[in-house]
Amino acid sequence: MKVLAAMSGGVDSAVAAARAVDAGHDVVGVHLALSRQRGTLRTGSRGCCTIEDAMDARRAANLLGIPFYVWDFSERFAEDVVEDFVAEYSAGRTPNPCLRCNEKIKFAALMEKALALGFDAVATGHYADIRIGSDGSRELHRAATWAKDQSYVLGVLTADQLAHAMFPLGATPSKDEVRAEAAARGLTVAQKPDSHDICFIPDGDTRGWLAERVGMEEGAILDRTGERIGTHPGAVAFTVGQRKGLDIGFPAADGKPRFVLEVRPKTNEVVVGPREALAIAELAGSRISWAGNPPADPATPFDCEVQVRAHGDPVPATARVEGGELVVTLAEPLLGVAPGQSAVLYVGTRVLGQCTIDRTVSAVTTLAG
Repeated sequence: MKVLAAMSGGVDSAVAAARAVDAGHDVVGVHLALSRQRGTLRTGSRGCCTIEDAMDARRAANLLGIPFYVWDFSERFAEDVVEDFVAEYSAGRTPNPCLRCNEKIKFAALMEKALALGFDAVATGHYADIRIGSDGSRELHRAATWAKDQSYVLGVLTADQLAHAMFPLGATPSKDEVRAEAAARGLTVAQKPDSHDICFIPDGDTRGWLAERVGMEEGAILDRTGERIGTHPGAVAFTVGQRKGLDIGFPAADGKPRFVLEVRPKTNEVVVGPREALAIAELAGSRISWAGNPPADPATPFDCEVQVRAHGDPVPATARVEGGELVVTLAEPLLGVAPGQSAVLYVGTRVLGQCTIDRTVSAVTTLAG
């Protein structure tokens, strides 16, 4: 096949491209420039898509003997990922920019351009697996090593996108094996640190970054009864489940830590309470997509597991589509689930589909009863 290998400049994408070459494919490497004002160097493992990363990707492509290009996707990235991130926080929601980048950039904008240029598939360094189901359709599954599994942030992929996706690292037992392979191949990125945090906020100061773009005004911190117990610098800086940064100044009556239970951007209020008040029994959301064939009758409740964070544990649940929403009823409560997060459904290791969470139903009364 003619394969476009997305090369971030890290070890995973470099080894993925190398394996695509070894498999006999006609491979071309591409690095995505996602910022018009890219930094020259990374700070350890913070950030990505710097000029240093582009150079590392080019060196890897040269070693592999494949053509290499840099494509400017900065405008699409700003609109579909950065602006979405700001809008979601401004609405009191908690977005996942990595998942949105996969949905809008790597497997939409990039794949569309690749297919238009005659490529058959896009290969990335994600840790996930594509298998052929009993009916011959493609299915998205967890990677062999759960510690590195990235199927959650790929949960937005559709059947059409899976038909042209390639994840050469999916069956690899460990990251150490990938690094050892990179070293054996002579790739200079063999020991390069993994990137983490939000790539467009490389210093990790999300509150400061949002303050520059949204503007922040002091507002009230309320307890569950509505009594004002403190002041915050701006509601958009908080997310459900957050504990740090409240600075209330005095302990709760029971001496237990307080957590953010609700963010109200319209009134610029933050509601706090005990950890147990974060428990939810049900969640529901829109922007539903299915990673391959959907359930035969999505309106009929079906058993599954749901995961609401990239590195969270899956929880047994039943799900159904009702009134345009994916409604997920949990077998055991989940803590700190916020609107804006993605709920990804699994059946075994298979990713079934996902939705963006719009609302949750508290489990507190159930627990009390």
